[in-house]
Formats: sequence, structure tokens, C-alpha cells
Amino acid sequence: MDVYEKVCIVCPRGCRLTIKKDETSLKGYTVEGNTCKRGAEYGIKEVTNPTRVITSTVKLKSDHLNRLPVVTKGGIPKAKMMESMKVISNVEVKPPVKEGEVIIENLLDTGVDLISSRTVEQ
Repeated sequence: MDVYEKVCIVCPRGCRLTIKKDETSLKGYTVEGNTCKRGAEYGIKEVTNPTRVITSTVKLKSDHLNRLPVVTKGGIPKAKMMESMKVISNVEVKPPVKEGEVIIENLLDTGVDLISSRTVEQ
């Protein structure tokens, strides 16, 4: 039987989860130790398809700033983190840029956009 131990990061509680493979369960896994439904969902997702949000910066062609903070609009598969960072490190944008503006659409075919997390005027 596959058994995984994880600490939930959905909220500040940090519940200690035990995720067990269970063919009889609707989702194929059972989760113990969570104090909310979101913890159970997190535990199953963490063992089946873990994702992470990327926060980083890209080059900015500006007189007063040289980096623009960016963030993915959702989680991308952990397995694509390094490749995503290689793509992000080669991006350069010019002002004006608005907060929430898409910098890279559908990053590495993940369905997740990379967006600006700051407005920079010209």
C-alpha cells in the first residue's frame, strides 16, 4: 500500500496529513489528519499532480527599474518548474506594464499565464 506523509500548506494550521492509496475510495486515496475539506484535496493533489505558483522577476527596459515582478496566475506542475524558470529568465518587457497584464500566455502549455504583479509607467 502506498502511504505518504505531507504537511498541508493550504492554511496556517499545517495539518500533518497521511495519504493512503485506496482503490475503493472515489478519488483513489484516503486522507487522514486534515481538519478541513481543502486539506484532503491538497493531500491527494500533492501525491498525484503537485503544482506550485512561481513568483519571480523578468528584465525590464526602463530608466529607473531593471526588473519587473511577475507571478503565475495558478499552479504549474512541479516537474516543469526548472524549465519554466529558463523561459522566464529570457523574457524582457518594455513599459508601460499594468499589474495583472499577461507577460507569457499559457506558460509551457500548462494553461497558466505569467502576469505582472506591478504597474510600471513609461
